[in-house]
Amino acid sequence: MTSDPRTIPQVLDDVADRFADHPALVTDDRTFTYAQLRDEVRRAAAAMVASGIEAGDRIAIWSPNTWHWVVACLGVHHAGGVVVPLNTRYTASEATDILARTEAPLLFASGEFLGADKAASVDRTALPKLRDVVRVPVEKADGTWDEFIATGTDLAAVDRRAAAVRPDDVSDILFTSGTTGRSKGALCAHRQSLAAPSAWAECGQLTSDDRYLCINPFFHNFGYKAGILACLQTGATLIPQLTFDPEKTMAAVQEHRITVLPGPPTIYQTLLDHPRRADYDLTSLRFAVTGAATIPVVLIERMQTELDIDIVLTAYGLTEANGFGTMCRADDDAVTVATTSGRPIADFELRIANPSDDGTGEVLLRGPNVMLGYLDDPEATAAAIDSDGWLHTGDVGAVDADGNLRITDRLKDMYICGGFNVYPAEIEQVLARLDGVAESAVIGVPDERLGEVGKAYIVVKPGAQLNEDDVIAYTREHLANFKVPRSVEFLDVLPRNPGGKVVKPILRERAGSS
Repeated sequence: MTSDPRTIPQVLDDVADRFADHPALVTDDRTFTYAQLRDEVRRAAAAMVASGIEAGDRIAIWSPNTWHWVVACLGVHHAGGVVVPLNTRYTASEATDILARTEAPLLFASGEFLGADKAASVDRTALPKLRDVVRVPVEKADGTWDEFIATGTDLAAVDRRAAAVRPDDVSDILFTSGTTGRSKGALCAHRQSLAAPSAWAECGQLTSDDRYLCINPFFHNFGYKAGILACLQTGATLIPQLTFDPEKTMAAVQEHRITVLPGPPTIYQTLLDHPRRADYDLTSLRFAVTGAATIPVVLIERMQTELDIDIVLTAYGLTEANGFGTMCRADDDAVTVATTSGRPIADFELRIANPSDDGTGEVLLRGPNVMLGYLDDPEATAAAIDSDGWLHTGDVGAVDADGNLRITDRLKDMYICGGFNVYPAEIEQVLARLDGVAESAVIGVPDERLGEVGKAYIVVKPGAQLNEDDVIAYTREHLANFKVPRSVEFLDVLPRNPGGKVVKPILRERAGSS
């Protein structure tokens, strides 16, 4: 064992030695200590080797947050393979595209779950390289998982495979959300998949005493790396949830004395406003972290006071940077946490390219945890990472005097109104503070006089009453005239891609056809 484990199999061995009898993974149907988790992972890896998996093969997982995902993922690494997580919201054609591009010989896919059967939906005739589909039981005991695992008997072969893995070997390929065009697969190495979540865990002061409720899906960087791999490196206990249900979440916090609860801002808003919140003991919570979304300062303050969470942090990252980049620190105040994404972590350097008069420009990141490149796409890789090693994120932001990054928008979402650059995220931040607004998205639409003007799409909170005049009047109070939306449309839901991001091209199409 090395003193500083730099591959995922080494880390699992290390934590299983140090915390053998400590709970590693807790679900409704099974609980694993770290020693038991290692045993299960070795059996899964042995089954993969028995099925003909070679070192370097890409193995896909298309399934929700059950213990099987964790075992399959770590088993792939132990067998010397590369994990390819598939978004559970993908259609069969989207999944088929990625399975074909990665030439995956093995797929772990869920059986019946939320009215869909991922395993049954795969068109095997379109995937000649796909030899096996292991059906993961979720809602019904109809899987082929147990019989597959039972074929894994040669543990010595697995140990040799695990020992042969090197820090620079590819550990995973995570595909971008594809808000504009075809998704791209980001290649990341073992050392990167460990170093970045380790820095994230340090900001949150994670230890083996923590119990981590993982609502974020494992197919996403947040659930996989800031979840599974963060716990693996600290000895924390991971308690995954299949889907977010506010009462089940509060019940889990009470039952398991949950200390760590990451998630998007809407989760905390839902818990704070839930009529039965007082029925549950949530006092064990100590650490929450959310993404670089539009977050009102009052939400951070309520999380600190009403939920009594000691450490509330925001962070910024992207798939091409292992899901990481910058993060607030435990001693930052509520305004810093709500209005910025903190300072670089994980040895990232941060730079703003060609800043305008107000200091905003494209956010660039550089460091050892920038992806190795895109799968089979050297042109896209060269466009994303320049010759000096800077990753061009496509995000617009500014850095304050303390070094905190403030993300203002996506480069492609900016529009020009009367000669002025307008970043929709700034308007959306203001709209988030308007009573009655649940969600908003702003786009630029053509205007004969000004070139482009803002149009706001708004989802209203249940029971709230808002009209176009209310919204425009409110933004006029808080924004310069060129930033004020000229029209407002109310929607039941905003269009989102499988990664949960608002798909603004759909809104632009809607605006163009109206």
